[in-house]
Amino acid sequence: MKAHYQDPAQIRRRRIEAGLTQESLGQRVGVTKSHISGIERGTAGASAPMLLRLADAFACEVADLMPPVSESA
Repeated sequence: MKAHYQDPAQIRRRRIEAGLTQESLGQRVGVTKSHISGIERGTAGASAPMLLRLADAFACEVADLMPPVSESA
């Protein structure tokens, strides 16, 4: 059961493109490496404030960290 709204693949891709480790990203946004790992695996959620901090760390919009909107929705 997935109850998270962020797109784990987008977060992982942006972290790698930014040249950050899970540990360094966690330090930037105030969480543990373990929590970043969980977010990237889709087993942990990111709160709205966390999504804002992630977007700031990646210099992108929060919407860029969300799954694409389905055309059939």
